Amino acid sequence: MASYLQKQSTLFLVVLLVMVDCGCGRFVVEKSSVSVLSPHKLRSKHDGAIGNFGIPDYGGFIVGSVIYPQKSSSNGCQPFEGDKPFKSLSFRPTILLLDRGECYFALKVWHAQQAGAAAVLVTDSVDEPLITMDSPEETSDADGYIEKIGIPSALIDKPFGDSLKEALRNNKQQEDVLVRIDWRESVPHPDNRVEYEFWTNSNDECGARCDEQMNFVRNFKGHAQILERGGYTLFTPHYITWYCPLAFVSSSQCKSQCINRGRYCAPDPEKDFGEGYQGKDVVYENLRQLCVHRVANESNRSWVWWDYVTDFHIRCSMKEKRYSKECAEDVMKSLEFHGRYFAPKTLSCSVMHGNSVFCFIKFNSITTDLPIEKIKKCMGDPEADVDNEVLKTEQELQIGRGSRGDITILPTLVINNVQYRGKLERVAVLKAICAGFKETTEPAVCLTGDLETNECLERNGGCWQDKVANVTACKDTFRGRVCECPIVKGVHFRGDGYTSCEGFGPLRCSINNGGCWSETRNGKTYSACSEYKVEGCECPVGFRGNGKKCEDIDECKERSVCQCDGCNCKNTWGGYDCKCKGNLLYIEERDVCIERSGSRFVGFLAFMILAVVSGAGIAGYIFYKYRLRSYMDSEIMAIMSQYMPLDHQNNEDQSEVQPLRQTSV
Repeated sequence: MASYLQKQSTLFLVVLLVMVDCGCGRFVVEKSSVSVLSPHKLRSKHDGAIGNFGIPDYGGFIVGSVIYPQKSSSNGCQPFEGDKPFKSLSFRPTILLLDRGECYFALKVWHAQQAGAAAVLVTDSVDEPLITMDSPEETSDADGYIEKIGIPSALIDKPFGDSLKEALRNNKQQEDVLVRIDWRESVPHPDNRVEYEFWTNSNDECGARCDEQMNFVRNFKGHAQILERGGYTLFTPHYITWYCPLAFVSSSQCKSQCINRGRYCAPDPEKDFGEGYQGKDVVYENLRQLCVHRVANESNRSWVWWDYVTDFHIRCSMKEKRYSKECAEDVMKSLEFHGRYFAPKTLSCSVMHGNSVFCFIKFNSITTDLPIEKIKKCMGDPEADVDNEVLKTEQELQIGRGSRGDITILPTLVINNVQYRGKLERVAVLKAICAGFKETTEPAVCLTGDLETNECLERNGGCWQDKVANVTACKDTFRGRVCECPIVKGVHFRGDGYTSCEGFGPLRCSINNGGCWSETRNGKTYSACSEYKVEGCECPVGFRGNGKKCEDIDECKERSVCQCDGCNCKNTWGGYDCKCKGNLLYIEERDVCIERSGSRFVGFLAFMILAVVSGAGIAGYIFYKYRLRSYMDSEIMAIMSQYMPLDHQNNEDQSEVQPLRQTSV
């Protein structure tokens, strides 16, 4: 081991030289916000450095009660006694506060997880700027628990940690110290597309880290290709390289680990320069994988990188001694076949017997493959004493710019220029990428069952709910539950979503009576919801209340009704009934009782008036008939009188003519 470290010292020196040359080498601590919600006097907001292990809840947050264990176990370096002593018995989870020191950060969090804690805050032991909690690289016990950590953690500064301890120590009112760890702004979302990078390595002989990244590529491939094909993301793979100083170019170490005359280097896979694969083999395959992405991207098929890398890891494993140029080219040829499709060239149709139409289509074979020659040209000559454009760009991109820090470890995931912290696991990474989309613009893959939190299933997520109408303001998203008043059957609900939601609009009474009071008794129904009002509840006439609850008014006692002499008032549900004593009749409009005899006189008077009116009508009709008959008779006589003189005249003419006729004979 000492020999290996001695041989590798030059390479670590080179990494430092690369950082120093540019003058911009730095490490950026990615942070989440940690806010104290209770007690009120401690309300404040602080930074927490996200750990490099576990699963941070990117896009979400957690609110929990802080617990600080006894001093003897406050560092969390030994398993806690009991069966999950920090498992919350209420709806609020436990956030365990631990002291830094004496063991690995990851071991503390593992013990806390085993004890039932939902998250961990590690308080620094000295007052200094925050650092990122990392996991052990190579220990005999690391592989036993590192990958099993599934809760989030963060390092907080010493003054903040001391204030939490003080609040817990002097908590005389037994008030919970509530803290919210918030990752919603840990990944920025400047636009509707997420840009992310994956810094990886083609070597699979580097222990747990290599296994982790190979498993991630294989498991995340499906999600990555869906995001890339849909244009939701812009993915770019990267590979770390460094160079040998000019004075060491001719050394066996540089010749074994570098190409292009010491310009681009990678560590020896077996950690032995004399046997097995060499570092330059790794550099060259890294270069090939970069060129596969470049060439595929030129044909708008950038997602093919995932196919190539996955197949290469399976078919050309270094562990099985198949890591070679020939195996890589076989993988590319197989992708040529999968990338081939056919396009129609000509279409000819003819009418056959029975007037049936048959069409014949000729196809042209079009290949959208990974042209090996283009990839070879992209890779260039590894023995040439010139800069390689692709690898030179990789070295420049390793240096952090803007909000992103330097890339110094593998694997590293960068999302929207922010380094991802936590376990390199399919669902956790997908959730972090989805957190990079603006609210409501995330693609459907972000809403799959893998990311559902089902927070609405427990206490309805703390949101408003109408159990009668089965309406809730709780919406479950991959970011966690959202309390937002819904739209149901065309009815809009308005409110804060947490304590209240009220129907709005003309249709609101159709759903649970608009949330207003309603009751039915003896076949009569009264409601405080009116179709003529778009909002609010108002008790109907005869009732009083706030519209959510209405009570019957006793009009007999509280209103000036049925107050006349001889009146007897009886309250009814929604109204009243007033009766008069004896043979009296109640007149509601005047609130008086009158004798029923008076009513007979009125009836007799009405009868007489009706009789007079009827008689007048009959007399009028008879008169009308008489006048009509007289008028008709006079008219007829006048017409007949016009014809009577003509008849008389004709008779006289005939008497005069007849004698003339006799004389002529």
